[in-house]
Amino acid sequence: MLNQVVIHQSIIGIEAKKAMEKLDEYPDVVIGCAGGGSNLGGLMAPFMEDRLAGHTSPYFIAVEPASCPSLTRGRFAYDFCDTGQVTPLAKMYTLGHNFMPSPNHAGGLRYHGMSPILSQLYHDGFIDEARAVEQSSVFEAAEIFARAEGTLPAPESAHAIRSAIDEALKCKETGEEKVILFGLTGNGYFDLAAYQQYNDGTMSDYIPTDEDLERGFASIPSLPGIQ
Repeated sequence: MLNQVVIHQSIIGIEAKKAMEKLDEYPDVVIGCAGGGSNLGGLMAPFMEDRLAGHTSPYFIAVEPASCPSLTRGRFAYDFCDTGQVTPLAKMYTLGHNFMPSPNHAGGLRYHGMSPILSQLYHDGFIDEARAVEQSSVFEAAEIFARAEGTLPAPESAHAIRSAIDEALKCKETGEEKVILFGLTGNGYFDLAAYQQYNDGTMSDYIPTDEDLERGFASIPSLPGIQ
């Protein structure tokens, strides 16, 4: 995921910030799904600007699939951004450009790495937390949201919904009041087969083993003196 994709997606965050200003609100928590980084990076961009300028400090959460855990289990290294090894090397959190998620992964977000911008922000602690969630939990959250709001979310977006629900439940337990902003970046009408799998009970969760990840890491270029 090259950085220019994140930059043009920043319109998502600009519109979200303008909408919240009309409500006289500002997020305490910003949550985005994290595959290659465009949705998360676009949503959080103007709020991250506030944080870097020292104005406010929202808590940023990146949510990725447990079957493709580039931030939570990947390596911060120079790697190719594509499997064909055509792009320049970029320093990012990566599982190795040859890494392939399990074929039973139905929730999208299958990219092996993370945007260099987001990777650096996470490495430096400006993105506060990365979470890896299993796809059955993601689809559970998606259906809760659909029944409550009347919108069927894309599975990618439902990763953020999963953590937004979890954060809201924490507030319910502690009695805290927080403004939680998450990105709903698409609908799930082209993912009905995956929803059917979830409702039929045929969806399974797969978490790669350390050995699976090592096979992917083996494809990361060796750059003596750099990494």
